Amino acid sequence: MNIKLIAIDIDGTLLNSKHEITPEVYQAIQDAKQAGVKIVIATGRPISGVKRILSQLNLLDKGDYVITFNGGLVQETATENDVIKEGLSYEDYLEWEYLSRQLELPMHASLKDGLYTSNRNIGKYTIYEAQLVDSPVFYRTPEEMADKDIIKMMLVDEPEKLDAAIAQIPVALTKRFNVAKSAPFYLEITPKTVNKGEAIKQLSALLGLTLDQTMAIGDQENDRSMLEVVGTAVVMENGSPDIKKIATHITKSNDEHGVAHAIREWVLN
Repeated sequence: MNIKLIAIDIDGTLLNSKHEITPEVYQAIQDAKQAGVKIVIATGRPISGVKRILSQLNLLDKGDYVITFNGGLVQETATENDVIKEGLSYEDYLEWEYLSRQLELPMHASLKDGLYTSNRNIGKYTIYEAQLVDSPVFYRTPEEMADKDIIKMMLVDEPEKLDAAIAQIPVALTKRFNVAKSAPFYLEITPKTVNKGEAIKQLSALLGLTLDQTMAIGDQENDRSMLEVVGTAVVMENGSPDIKKIATHITKSNDEHGVAHAIREWVLN
């Protein structure tokens, strides 16, 4: 068995359309862990939005790791100690906050302790994200964000409005930041040097693994970086057509236990 680490996205990948981990997926992950494979959840969510999943999958032992904020933070799950961390500056925040107002899009910043928005009328997808990741929402003016430790920012709105606005983002900004959709209504912004792929590279090096010994399973554009760096890139049947083009393998959909199929077919077989 060559693969020693599997990085797994959450939404649209690990979870089915009812936001559940199916018994088939659960058991495949347990079998892989028992076989000595590192299972690393790799998500755009903050740690608060992953704790229940880590507990459910028995991934809170010494030597277990999690990648959150699209690679902005890598932590030991047992202690929540930071292993890798890189965030955004206050100047970065001001630049995107100003652009969000020009584009008339709700925006929030993701920190370890919650979501922060300067939108007095809080966007419905900010509220949805807060509920999804079990995170509080704080209203703060831009001036009050100066001392905040920002890890990620998100522009959020109805898909058609978000897509129209994305076309208006200056190319200079997209060259300086990683800008990727993680859902039809989410556009995530992280530092240029931060992505799931870079986090996997650094974590693999820390663990003494080569990238040939790694697999990633994902479905959306924010998974591209990790799918491009790993030795085996698995894309869900329900994944983005563009992301499928870079796949080593296409697995079944998230409603057909695709993660379980991938683990059994290309790791434990």
